[in-house]
Amino acid sequence: MAGAVVLLLLAPLMLLAMAPPAGAVGTLCLPTATTACIAGTVRSDAGVVPNVKLTVTDPSGTAQEVVTGDDGRWNVQVSKEGAYKIALQEDTLPDNVAVSGANEVTVQAKFNATAPALIPVRTSTYVSSTSKVDELIQSSASGLRLGLLLALASIGLSLIYGTTGLSNFAHAEQVTLGGILGYFVVNVHGLNLWLGGLLVIVLCGFTGWFQDRVMWQPLRRRGLGLTQLMIVTIGLSLAMQYTFQYTVGARTVRVVQDNPTVRTIGPITLTNQSFVAMGISIVVIAAVGFALLRTRIGRATRAVSDNPALAAASGIDVDRVIRLVWTVAMALAGLSGLLYALVTNGIKWDSGLQILLLLFAAVTLGGLGTAFGALVGSLIIGLVVELSPVLGMPGDFKYATALLILILLLLVRPQGLLGRPERVG
Repeated sequence: MAGAVVLLLLAPLMLLAMAPPAGAVGTLCLPTATTACIAGTVRSDAGVVPNVKLTVTDPSGTAQEVVTGDDGRWNVQVSKEGAYKIALQEDTLPDNVAVSGANEVTVQAKFNATAPALIPVRTSTYVSSTSKVDELIQSSASGLRLGLLLALASIGLSLIYGTTGLSNFAHAEQVTLGGILGYFVVNVHGLNLWLGGLLVIVLCGFTGWFQDRVMWQPLRRRGLGLTQLMIVTIGLSLAMQYTFQYTVGARTVRVVQDNPTVRTIGPITLTNQSFVAMGISIVVIAAVGFALLRTRIGRATRAVSDNPALAAASGIDVDRVIRLVWTVAMALAGLSGLLYALVTNGIKWDSGLQILLLLFAAVTLGGLGTAFGALVGSLIIGLVVELSPVLGMPGDFKYATALLILILLLLVRPQGLLGRPERVG
């Protein structure tokens, strides 16, 4: 039965992967199974640089020219895989702009992928030094972005734990599912980003409803303990990981292929997509908080979380509430994965392994079973992860820093920041 559940759960992803790709819609260059794209943006510290010529030389030595547009972007579609040399013609740069370093780079073009090519240029007034305060502000903005994306997923994880007592180890794979579904819906099939994002949320929400209807509710009625259910979530997690690997391989995918527009506000530099993603996260989190506090179903959810037996005796349909929680939690995780693949370096088949540690750290730090605690914990984890390299921690250990803070806090306050102390025994 578990195998059938996994197959049906991931059926939308398999169908999207096997369907033929659509043409490019609103993108500069859309790679296919027989073509590759090479793209970049010529940008100085003063802004984009238009009308700059670049020479693209393929592995056989054949060269072609490409010119940057008004937004500084350029791209070229190639029909051969291999190493391509990209050379910037310095005589086409403005008088006050020069190449910073070599004017030529080599990129590897692969079918069905876009290879980025970056040749940095600087104005004559550019100063390379950055103050520590500016670095802290920039890292704090990146940490806030990461924290909001984590909060979308961790709130659902916390709600599931609060209503069922189950630690869902497959929750991070739902985040990965949202990112990969977004890639197939938007990039491969050319659907509008907003419509495609809505479709991804609906599909991920359906997987949550389907999981509880077909698997979790029958297992609960059979009287399985939390340990057995947790083992089932681990198996589901592994099954989903290998399905992702079979579908997209080992490569990293993003929801959009073209170069995002960058916006600078004081010392903070983020893409427009990042600002939109942060705004969406804030609105969705506020809507979930309002629903928990001010609606009947929200009060019923909190009642089930406090005492399922007493809630059932009060006339609340516990199974219905739990199924709604699974649906909303998976929809939030799918939205988190979609935004994660949109604004970060992309998502791959095993991204859930890394995200899972951060999710559990956020939920435990904020307080198990409390949605608002998950929000607070996520923001703290996001800030710690992004600020630790600025404060001297090696970049490879920034995730370990978040876990270290979690351990230290739990030694002092085991119930988490917003959790309630419980007496055991």
